[in-house]
Amino acid sequence: MFEWQVTEGLRRADVDLGGPQRFNADPAQVLATIRDGGMPGIYVLLDFHPYLDEPLNVRMLKDIGQGYDKVPRTVVLISHDLEVPTELEHLSARFELAFPDPRERRAIVDEVAAQWARENRVPVTADEASIGLLVENLAGLSVSDTRRLARTAVYDDGAVTARDVPAVMKAKYELLNRGGVLGFEYDTASMADLGGMARLKAWLVRRRPAFDGTAQDLDPPRGVLLLGVQGCGKSLAAKVAAGTFGVPLLRLDLAAVHDKYVGESERKLRESLATADVMAPCVVWIDEIEKGLATSDSDTGSSQRLLGMFLTWLAEKRGRVFVVATANDIAQLPPELIRKGRFDEIFFVDLPDEATRADVLRIHADRREVALTDGDLRILAQQSGGFSGAELEQAVVSAAYAAHADGGPVGPSHVLAELRATRPLSVVMAERVAALRAWAAERTVPAN
Repeated sequence: MFEWQVTEGLRRADVDLGGPQRFNADPAQVLATIRDGGMPGIYVLLDFHPYLDEPLNVRMLKDIGQGYDKVPRTVVLISHDLEVPTELEHLSARFELAFPDPRERRAIVDEVAAQWARENRVPVTADEASIGLLVENLAGLSVSDTRRLARTAVYDDGAVTARDVPAVMKAKYELLNRGGVLGFEYDTASMADLGGMARLKAWLVRRRPAFDGTAQDLDPPRGVLLLGVQGCGKSLAAKVAAGTFGVPLLRLDLAAVHDKYVGESERKLRESLATADVMAPCVVWIDEIEKGLATSDSDTGSSQRLLGMFLTWLAEKRGRVFVVATANDIAQLPPELIRKGRFDEIFFVDLPDEATRADVLRIHADRREVALTDGDLRILAQQSGGFSGAELEQAVVSAAYAAHADGGPVGPSHVLAELRATRPLSVVMAERVAALRAWAAERTVPAN
């Protein structure tokens, strides 16, 4: 058995015959040596992929393969990314090494913990539940990356706890995401941060056991499509889904997928979806999905291919990746996306009712330490019909500016004045909002 590196040359690997043959460092030279030397064996060429574009190298590899009956020589090409030339495909076989399975990952974690204990002469503090959670979240990484992140968790404080998982997931994301299309959202939200949407909240709670694996006889939920009026909390609902399931939130920017070079858009989306699969369990948030997958007459076919790739992934994914897609304009949504089966449910996020408006005002007032009584909230909710959640938040923010200019604390009168001075989107674009609500009435499930 021989091993070749461009920095060292060719050396015998099965027995020690001294140093490498540095005169065989040149790619064409080592192939000529293998072809003409007549020595049977296995020749392992490390990182040879940049040299497969040379016709001379391809021809010599073909000569070696076709001459196997005379001299049994097997060339093994090892690389992180390898495209075999067409004329060599019939002479080759491709093997992709699997990532460590749960048993192997547990062995790596145990090895790291034992090493820390030897160095510090104190056993690592851990319980089976925390170790199992760490082992699960190390899935999809190479052996070296798994060991490095396990060391990060153990060597930080000599313990394995549930608090280690967010840091591990962040580091794992940074290892996997290379294209900048998939973003790691550090902040999720709880149910208390989202006003209204009682039906959506209950839906998420019912499916939490299936997603976290507690109910092993149930299939994990696939995801939801949230349609609705702008500013009514669809994006916040995605953060609430991640917080409810207790998993990381990844944001997929479909606008960043599009590339001017042929095939690059599909590659970016494919790699991003593969990263999401490896990051499982997680929630993938796709904001304004209609803008990323919309097609036009001038489209060269790229958008259609992206849509097909995304729909195939939605249908075939088996891991615990929950997709939350939001959309504002149903006219731009491809029909293939909104038919039943793509998502578990399609929810419509409508303008908040009076009770929800009071709840939203309370959340934003508490966040900014604005003192509003139940009576104040009731009056403000009555006076803010047609306002979205974002507009209600902005009214509280503007009230703080007004109060600061007056030199006093923020009061309900400031908020009421801002509400009366604002024309909400439901008034400015009444026709479009009415058309959207009419379309959704018989086709979707109300989120509230």
